[in-house]
Amino acid sequence: MNHPLKQILVISNLLLAGTAVMAKLPAPSEEAKAKAAEAAAKAAWSGKVDAYQSCLAQDKVAAHYFQTAKAAGKDVKPAAAMPPCADPGAFSYAPAELAKPLEAAGAHSPPATATSPPSSKEPAAAIAPAKKP
Repeated sequence: MNHPLKQILVISNLLLAGTAVMAKLPAPSEEAKAKAAEAAAKAAWSGKVDAYQSCLAQDKVAAHYFQTAKAAGKDVKPAAAMPPCADPGAFSYAPAELAKPLEAAGAHSPPATATSPPSSKEPAAAIAPAKKP
């Protein structure tokens, strides 16, 4: 008799937890967005540094292999041409300029004040010349 009651209780708790998970979080502030952008830039730079260090290590291992193989008298094929290791340099982050909203940019306003209405009472046929077939 307790078994169906336990199932109903478990299902209701799962549904309640599901609705709590789906609750909408507030939008992040401008400061939080800037911190996230900086963290993403630092992570990308860190990945480039790791790739650079890995490239240097591979070059060192390949040089050691060729040196020891030649010393042992083994026939060694020439190494495949690889691009040189690119040093990413020191980390520097310059935040992107925020675009002005259209209202502040003045993009919606005409360049000059209108002196007449954009249309007149004349029909379009009278304004445009008649086309001959």
